[in-house]
Amino acid sequence: MPELDTLDPSQPATPSAELPLSPGARRPNPAEAAPRPASDPGDSLSADLRGLDALQTETRTSRPWWRRLVDGALPPIVLLALLIAAWQAYTLIAQPRPDLSPGPLDVAAALGQSWEDGRLQVAVTTSLERGILGFLIAIAIGTPLGLLLAESRLLRRAFGPLLSGLQVLPSVAWVPAAIIWFGLSDATVYFVVLMGAVPSIANGLVAGIAQVPPQLRRVGTVLGASRWQLATTVIVPAALPGYLAGLKQGWAFSWRSLMAAEIIAFGGTIGFGLGSMLQQSRDLADLAGALGTILVILAIGVVIELLVFAPIERGLLRRRGLTGAGA
Repeated sequence: MPELDTLDPSQPATPSAELPLSPGARRPNPAEAAPRPASDPGDSLSADLRGLDALQTETRTSRPWWRRLVDGALPPIVLLALLIAAWQAYTLIAQPRPDLSPGPLDVAAALGQSWEDGRLQVAVTTSLERGILGFLIAIAIGTPLGLLLAESRLLRRAFGPLLSGLQVLPSVAWVPAAIIWFGLSDATVYFVVLMGAVPSIANGLVAGIAQVPPQLRRVGTVLGASRWQLATTVIVPAALPGYLAGLKQGWAFSWRSLMAAEIIAFGGTIGFGLGSMLQQSRDLADLAGALGTILVILAIGVVIELLVFAPIERGLLRRRGLTGAGA
């Protein structure tokens, strides 16, 4: 019987990878044989977040400033031209009494006469100066007041209804009292403007802060922000859309209050504004001049909206992804 070969314990065993392979067999790849590591949940979450960001990110095309200005101003200009054309057509066809229904040419002639006299320039300058200065003072008063009411529940419950009532109250109602208190002076006009604008600005800020998610407050507190830092760097920036709406409404109330005060408080040391010019046209039964002054007051309001508030609002909403890039 043939003797079997015995293994020498002193010699190392031959690894299986080095054993001779049968014909047609393939040597295994160690990389394929090694187990694959489990996918990292953090990488998957990052990929998902990047996908969500890509869905929420809008493709923005940069447009020159003049193109944005034309796109915003052209539609109202075209509409105004059509209204003036319809007005002129009515005047030519119906031929009403010029003293009761003046046409666009009569109104333009009245404005041209006011421009030659210098009254129009003085009135526009005086009213704009009062309106802008009064609005800035209203912002300086209404913003801290709105922050205080928004952060203090007790004060908001106590003063909130009063502030809303002041906002509903027509600002022209303050004119007689302001004349008694301050006389026929510019202080009367500024007082009426403030009483019309401050409640709107404060209420707008309170409404904007009420819509801020509470998670932002918690994150700011966890990061160690003080009460002042939390209000100025977290709460107010998050409440900017509501605050901007309050500012727009505050400007509208201040401009209307200014016109009402200038119409009623006429004379004395009060300067000559657009309201005074409108009252003067009424005293002279000059309907063309009155309509021309009304159009100037309307045009100033439209220009302020198009050149100041509308670009700020579009930029704010676009940065937050709330409007399209072409808006």
